Formats: sequence, C-alpha cells, structure tokens
Amino acid sequence: MNLPNLLTLLRIFIVPLLVVVLLTKFSENYVGLPQHIAGVSLFLFAAITDAVDGWLARKHGQVSKFGILLDPIADKLLISAAFISLVENRLAPAWAVVIVIGREFAVSGLRAVAAAEGWTIPASKAGKFKMFSQVVTISFLITSSVNGGPPVETKAFPIIQFWTVPEMGTALAHLFGAGEMNWLDWRVLFYGIGRGLLWLVVISSCWSMYGYFRAFYLNQSGAGSESKTSTK
Repeated sequence: MNLPNLLTLLRIFIVPLLVVVLLTKFSENYVGLPQHIAGVSLFLFAAITDAVDGWLARKHGQVSKFGILLDPIADKLLISAAFISLVENRLAPAWAVVIVIGREFAVSGLRAVAAAEGWTIPASKAGKFKMFSQVVTISFLITSSVNGGPPVETKAFPIIQFWTVPEMGTALAHLFGAGEMNWLDWRVLFYGIGRGLLWLVVISSCWSMYGYFRAFYLNQSGAGSESKTSTK
C-alpha cells in the first residue's frame, strides 16, 4: 500500500458521500454549505485525486498491479455515481447517462478479456479526453442546480430547443449588458453549457469505445496471423 493507491481508495470512499450530498440536504443541515457548492467541491476533489495518484505512481516508481486494476474502477464508480445522481435531480437525461455508463461496462469487459489473454489495453487519448469532458460537464451541471433540481424546466434535450427558453434569453441579455447578472442567471448559463457539453460526452464516449474495440480486434488479428505463420 502506497500513497497513490491510498488516493485511489479515498476516491472510492468519496463516492457514497458524494451521492448523499447530491441527493439530500446533508451539507446544508450539518455543514452549512449549499448543496451545489458542497457537491461540486467534493466531486472536483475526487477528480483531482485521479490525476494526482497516477502522476505520483509514475514519478516515484510506485506503479503496481493493484493500482492498475483499482484506478479505472474508482473512476467509473465516481463518474457513474455522479451521472446517476444528476438523472435523479433531473439535471441530465437518462438515455444519455445509459450510453455513457454502458460504454464503461463494455470497455471494462473488453479490458478483462484482453488481460485474460496476457496483454493490456492502455488508455487512449480519446479515452482521456472523454474523462476530462465528463468532469467538466458534471461540474457545470452540479453548479447549476437549484434546490437539487435544474434552474430551467425543460423536457427537450436537443440544445437548439433548450437555448430558446425564456430564462436563457434573459440570462444572455443580462450577460451582454442589458441588465444586472444574478446568481440564477449564471446557473441558467451553466446549465445550458452543461447540457451542450453532454452531447460531447456522449459522442466522445462512443468514439473512444470504438477505438478500444478496434485496437482489440487488430491485436487479435495480428496474433492470429503470427500463429498461422509459426505453424507453417
């Protein structure tokens, strides 16, 4: 057990606390912090540990099989818990979250198959970008919440329809000088940005999954070719 692995375990232990903060008034009743402030702070702290534990492990030569196995599990637990909480709070559509979480299960299964065959699938640039976009999107959506829900009531997920709601027009008008910005205006803007970025998360999730499956297929094809060559 070393510091990078302790940070990974800490991220796992933060997950249930994050769910409690996002879905209840715990932080307001017992800590005195608004729900959205406590939620985004806790989530960003957990996300930062994801970057720090890997950096520490590589810098100090503390990369271990335990850490390699546990780190992606901790990431998936954190992101899944945050997205499911957003669905419960009506801040994100369930179908988009199902795609994102389904992708995580698919890639995890693929990596397990690859590991059973004696090789690993390293994180791709698309996968890293996907993780970064998820963190940014979740942070915007949590910050935008009002009393645990969205600042604007809308059933439409397409961004072109969302940006036509009256509250968005008012917030944009205040932003460009036609009035004074208030905290609700900022939340409406954050919500709009978060809902727009959610498209990017869904697309990048599917794209990175395609990359992982393509890498697996190419490796399997290469291994099969080498096996046929060696038997001739």
